[in-house]
Amino acid sequence: MEHVTVSEEPSAALMYHVERPVFSEGYIDSELLHRKKRTSKSLQRRIAEHLRCSSEKAKSVVFGFLPILTWLPSYPLKQYLFGDIVSGISTGVMQLPQGLAYAMLAAVPPVFGLYSSFYPVLLYTFFGTSKHISIGTFAVISLMIGGVAVREAPDSMFAVNGTNASQVVDFEARDARRVEVVVALTTLVGIIQLVLGLLRFGFLAIYLTEPLVRGFTTAAAVHVSVSQIKYLLGVHTARFNGPLSVVYSLDAVFRNIASTNVVTLIIGLVCTVFLYIIKDLNERFKKKLPIPIPGEIIVVIVSTGISYGMVMSENYGVEVVGKIPTGLLPPKIPDFSVFPNLFPDAFAISVVGFSIAISLAKTFALKHGYSVDGNQELIALGLCNFMSSFFHTFVVTASMSRSLVQESTGGHTEIAGLLASILVLLVVVAIGFVFQPLPTTVLAAIIMVNLLGMFKQLKDIPALWRTSKIELAIWLVSFFASVLLGLDYGLVVAMGFAILTVIYRTQCPKNALLGQIPDTGLYFDVDEYEEAEECSGIKIFQSNTSIYFANSDLYVSALKAKTGIDPAKLLAGRKSQIKYAKRDNGERKAVNHCSSVKKNAVVLLDVELGVTHEVVAGPKKQMDHVYTNGQMNENHTESDSEDDFFLQRLTPIHTIILDFTPVNFIDSVGAKCIKSVIKEFATVDVKVVLAGCSRTLLSDLRTLKFFCEPVTPDLIFPTIHDAVLHCKHSRDVPVCPDVQ
Repeated sequence: MEHVTVSEEPSAALMYHVERPVFSEGYIDSELLHRKKRTSKSLQRRIAEHLRCSSEKAKSVVFGFLPILTWLPSYPLKQYLFGDIVSGISTGVMQLPQGLAYAMLAAVPPVFGLYSSFYPVLLYTFFGTSKHISIGTFAVISLMIGGVAVREAPDSMFAVNGTNASQVVDFEARDARRVEVVVALTTLVGIIQLVLGLLRFGFLAIYLTEPLVRGFTTAAAVHVSVSQIKYLLGVHTARFNGPLSVVYSLDAVFRNIASTNVVTLIIGLVCTVFLYIIKDLNERFKKKLPIPIPGEIIVVIVSTGISYGMVMSENYGVEVVGKIPTGLLPPKIPDFSVFPNLFPDAFAISVVGFSIAISLAKTFALKHGYSVDGNQELIALGLCNFMSSFFHTFVVTASMSRSLVQESTGGHTEIAGLLASILVLLVVVAIGFVFQPLPTTVLAAIIMVNLLGMFKQLKDIPALWRTSKIELAIWLVSFFASVLLGLDYGLVVAMGFAILTVIYRTQCPKNALLGQIPDTGLYFDVDEYEEAEECSGIKIFQSNTSIYFANSDLYVSALKAKTGIDPAKLLAGRKSQIKYAKRDNGERKAVNHCSSVKKNAVVLLDVELGVTHEVVAGPKKQMDHVYTNGQMNENHTESDSEDDFFLQRLTPIHTIILDFTPVNFIDSVGAKCIKSVIKEFATVDVKVVLAGCSRTLLSDLRTLKFFCEPVTPDLIFPTIHDAVLHCKHSRDVPVCPDVQ
């Protein structure tokens, strides 16, 4: 019976009173709970029901695959249209220079960055579920793509004989081959993302924990910054890829620093300072500015005009973007022959791209009160990459900087992204050639200023030091592995280390002995709380982990160490005591036989009292006394009870309660281990019971054939308090006053 009483005083605590028998799982399963009857369906019937088509099911599938159908018919024009237009124009203006810049990172001509800023953005409007993320080029993904392109189509493959037997590179042929590689990689990434989405693998991103992703993207920022130094300085060096590529790139730049183009350096520094100031102003006055100041497009327009007017490419040797074809290229089937070489890179890029996009999507969804579907987002990204690859694009994902602009300027729906893509299309079709005199150092400045947000993630280090050392280790390993080994190998190392930390947590859990808080049914760590008191004769052991093959032995070791009871040592000690007792008993019999007539008394020393007692004994009557736990006990004869007699001296504990409340799962090895513990402790007359098992865990134990002699459901209790009451009252000892 349970009832709740509330005092009339508003400040009084809410009280509840429960009066019930002590339950065991055996009683609960047989008397208290009754499972609902369920008719099992055959496999054939389940498949038929799954494949059965109805109008509602068809509608659900279509709306799930095309989320635009759920919100476009009810789109509120008066409320949302103006904000989406402003947001779309602002995002599109920002997307133009970033598309040109990030194409350099992808090792393809800049115009392909514009293609990648149009087709995928247009497709995401129809298939995406996030209302605020801006799909398109992104520095981290572009850098990973560029690494693959340089590896598969290095400059050495296109070297031709020049004047005076020197080697020159056929840049046109090289760029064409790199475009083929990048397009094939994009196709493969799209296929992987699409397949994973259809198989409902949207949960895959959870294995890229936030510290891992932030450490990885910070390392990517280091790679990107180092790769852009040569463009800022105007020096010509090879592009390096793989382990220690950062070191090799810096070494190459410093070796050629004497050939720095001063005009290029001045232009780059001026643009960098200007963009930084504009970015700072936008951040400081974002609440007062209706839209952010478009610093990037201003820099692009002004520097392009100056470069064109002063003919910087010819007069000062400033490297420019070069030819940008007007209009869109016709679709082309990717080169499938390179797929085998690209699959590992494609899988890594697909996972990283999805992880970045879904994390941003969930952030904005939580802020604005809507939900995103991880599986549909994976499908949407896969379709964007796969279908766009036929139109010469490279892999895209969500951009943090553009997404923030799209959201802060009043964007409400995917219409903003659609308008941004249309703006990019107008530039590509009509005025793309205008950007041909644009200095590449300006694009490098745009890239490096946009990386400032990633470098701010270095502030995570002191924050994680104060909150979680393990997550700090993940961040640092992800960062240093990605910087030194490259982004591909670094990601693998970081993921492997993150998984190892999970294993470490199960291998090194917190172990505790619990005690009762007086006058309550609550049990807490006796080492941490003064109020927690252990009950006489009972040890309550808790380990904050599940039990499986990797930590079952550690669990048993911790149990023995915490309780101070090791059955093997107790048995060895008991055997030694019995051996000496038998020897002493034999010696006493021999002495008594020789002097039975002369001896009239035996003087014994009571160790505890420090006095002697004279015991009168007849020739056939002898009463030896043995000290047991500070008491005088009559000596037992040699019988089967002799073992129990000595055991009482060695341990006052009669019951151990294993708190299984933190245990989420147990495997066959863990179940066998617990059963062996129960049997092992039974040999020294210590009873082991379990408490706090969830229904799922009990079902697993039944499946693992855990409940067979000597283990029965009567040894399992729903709560620790049930177990304590049962164990105290089942022993012929006084009940602790604090257990009621």
